[in-house]
Amino acid sequence: MTAKVLLAGTWRDADSVGTFQATNPNTNEKLPAEFPISSWADCDAALDAAAEAAREMRTLPAAKIAEFLDLYADKIDAAKDSLVEAAHAETGLAKSPRLADGELPRTSGQLRSAAESCRSGDWAMATIDTAAGIRSCYEPLGPVCVFGPNNFPFAFGSVSGGDFAAAIAAGNPVIGKANSSHPETTRLFAGLALEAAKETGMPAAIVQLIYRTGHADGERLVADPRVGATGYTGSRSAGLKLKAAADAAGKPIYLELSSVNPVVLLPGALAARGDEIVDEFCGSALMGSGQFCTNPGVVLAIAGEGTDKFIAAVKERFAGSPAGTLLSPAVAGSLKDSIEKLCSFGAELLVGGGDVEAGRCALANTLMTATGTQFLADPEGFQTEAFGNASLVVVTEDLDELCNVVASLEGNLTGCVYSDPAGSDDASYDQVAFELTPKVGRVLNDKMPTGVAVSAAMNHGGPFPATGHPGFTAVGVPGSLLRFGKLTSYDNVRPERLPALLADKNPTGQTPRRIDGVWTTADL
Repeated sequence: MTAKVLLAGTWRDADSVGTFQATNPNTNEKLPAEFPISSWADCDAALDAAAEAAREMRTLPAAKIAEFLDLYADKIDAAKDSLVEAAHAETGLAKSPRLADGELPRTSGQLRSAAESCRSGDWAMATIDTAAGIRSCYEPLGPVCVFGPNNFPFAFGSVSGGDFAAAIAAGNPVIGKANSSHPETTRLFAGLALEAAKETGMPAAIVQLIYRTGHADGERLVADPRVGATGYTGSRSAGLKLKAAADAAGKPIYLELSSVNPVVLLPGALAARGDEIVDEFCGSALMGSGQFCTNPGVVLAIAGEGTDKFIAAVKERFAGSPAGTLLSPAVAGSLKDSIEKLCSFGAELLVGGGDVEAGRCALANTLMTATGTQFLADPEGFQTEAFGNASLVVVTEDLDELCNVVASLEGNLTGCVYSDPAGSDDASYDQVAFELTPKVGRVLNDKMPTGVAVSAAMNHGGPFPATGHPGFTAVGVPGSLLRFGKLTSYDNVRPERLPALLADKNPTGQTPRRIDGVWTTADL
C-alpha cells in the first residue's frame, strides 16, 4: 500500500501523480514501501490548513507551544529503536554511534532548547523605548515550509530537525517536504509529532507532511501567498530554483546549498605536528563517508617538505581505508561526476575515483591535487563540491599565492587555519585570516570543521553559496528562530493591547528585554 500524507491532522490518501521507493544504499535494492508524489491539490490543502493553524497559534501562550516541543522530544527518545532502524535502512548510516548515540539525542535536545527559548521569549528581542512610546519584538511569520536534506534524517529532518524546531518555537506551523532518500523515517517522526500535538491541544495542522512533489509544484509552494517562509537544505541547483521562485514572490527562503570548507595548513603547523594533522584530516574527511555539509573538501598548503609528507600520508591513509556507504545511488553518481569534473579542470587524481562499487552505494576514497596557479585560472571549476569521500589539496608556491587563492573562494560554511603552536606562523596567519574571515560563517583554528555544536554561539551559515543569506544560522538557539519571525513595532499602543513580551511587567520574570538602551530582566 502507498503511504498516506498528513494533512490537517489526518493521515489520508494523497492526490497522487505517481509513487516512488527509497533505496537501501547497503544493497542498492529498493525498499518495499511506496510513497506518493503529491499533486498541487495536496499542497493547496496543506496551505489552507496551515494558514488556519497559524491564526490559532497566534493566540496560544508560548508555554503551550513549548509543551508540545518538549513532549515531542520525549516521544522521539522513547521511539529511538524504530527510528534508528528505519533511518539505517534508508540511508546506510551506522546505527551506533552515528544515529542512536549522536544524531537522535541531538535532535531531541535541540527540540528542548527551542522549547525553552519559546517559553522564555529570549529569541524575540523585545525592545522598549519609553520616551518615544514605541515597543517592538519578533512575532510569528506564518506557515513555514521545510525541505529536509538527505544526510541528516533526524537532526535536519523536515518534521524533526533544526528548521522545524525553530519554526515551531517562533510560533509557526510547518509543512514538511520529506527527503526522498528517507521517507519512512520522516513518516515515523510525523506520527510522533501528531501524537504530541493532539496530547497538548495544538492546532490540527501544526505539523503536516508530504513526501515529494513535481519541481513546478515545489516552486509554486514556496512562492504561495499563504507561506511565511521556507527553510531548505540540499543541492545548489534545486535550491536556486526554489530561491528564484520565492524571491519573485517576495517570500523569505533560507537555504543551505554548497560548501567546500577550506582548510589552510601553514608550514609551521605541519613541521610541529604533521602526523597529528594527517590523523585529524583523514578522520574528518572520511567520517560518514564525507557526507557532511562541513566536510573539508579543499586543503590549501604552501609547497615544501611538510606539504609533500602530508599529501603522501593522506594518500596512503585514503588508499588503506575502506570506503563507507554513500546515502543513495544519486549521491554516488553525483560524487563520481564531480570527481571527473575536477580532473577535467586539471586536478591530478592521486588515489580513488573510478566506478561506483557494485551492489552498494560506494566510491573509493579519493584524493586529488592541483597547483595554486591552476586554481586561480579557474576558481569556479576547482570549487566544484564533491559531496562524499573526496578531497582536493591545492599546493601554492608561496604565502602570497595562497592568500590569492583564499581571496578567490566562494562563500563557505567554515574556514580553518592550522598554525604553529609556538608562534612561527603568526604573521602568516594574520594575512590568511584577513582574507578568509569574510568568506566563511565560522572560523576555526587548529581543528577540523566537521562537528557543528548545538550552541547559542554557533553560526551554521555563511555567504553565498553556502547559504542564501549571510546573516542567519540554521543551528543554535535562539539565533536560528529569527529566520521565522516578523519584527513588529507597537507605536503608542495602549498597554492592555500589547503582547505579553512588551508589557510593563516581565512576562516570565527572566526574559531579557532592552529597555531604554539597557538589557534587563526587570519590570518597567
